[in-house]
Amino acid sequence: MSKVYFIGAGPGATDLITLRGARLIEEADVLIYAGSLVNREILDFNKKSDEIYNSASMNLDEVLDVTIKAVKEGKTVARVHTGDPSIYGAIKEQMDELEKHGIEFEVVPGVSSFVAAAAAIKKEFTLPGVSQTVICTRLEGRTPVPEKEKLEELAKHRASMALFLSVGMIDEVVARLTKHYAATTPVAVVKRATWPDEEIIICTLETLAENVKKHNIKKTAQILVGDFIETEYEKSKLYDSKFTHEYRQAK
Repeated sequence: MSKVYFIGAGPGATDLITLRGARLIEEADVLIYAGSLVNREILDFNKKSDEIYNSASMNLDEVLDVTIKAVKEGKTVARVHTGDPSIYGAIKEQMDELEKHGIEFEVVPGVSSFVAAAAAIKKEFTLPGVSQTVICTRLEGRTPVPEKEKLEELAKHRASMALFLSVGMIDEVVARLTKHYAATTPVAVVKRATWPDEEIIICTLETLAENVKKHNIKKTAQILVGDFIETEYEKSKLYDSKFTHEYRQAK
């Protein structure tokens, strides 16, 4: 039966797509991919289809026209998004229209760039005694942000933070974060995590803007903020020999 699959292609490296995502791309009759960010080599899993569309140059109606026409012709559609489609993927508006047309669809999760960035710097967002919360957010651009989610409001929590789509407004990012994070708070900027040209900067909040400008980073970068990057922390109870849980008795 024809169906639409929204597939998270991962952060960039072709082997970081899920096995399910790769199989569905391989089997698809029609491929629509977010060409501004998705690694084009991901589509090489499919050897049979020549119906490939780059949605970077398409509007919503054009994407839906291709999708609905394909399904009506009995074809399977792979709608390939970068990272995980549930984060800044703009898939809700597509799924709502498919529902109106009675078209079956499925969402296949992927590896988001914020976890790929944490892996690149070999750090853990949730350290005991440091932070047990991760905030994924962005600075408002052409897409507004609700007042209660302004960056300076979220910064009050001083949780581990991952900033999407914001490196091009780095001065504003620093100005808002330093209202609550200390200037010495460690920061990492990871450009194109998992791609061959991946670039990593480790610095502090007070030198963040200077470093981003020095390296001429203007887009496709994650900004990670928080003491989790470099601080003392408590060891986990999970592996504490003195801690009893369902699977192990304390010694």
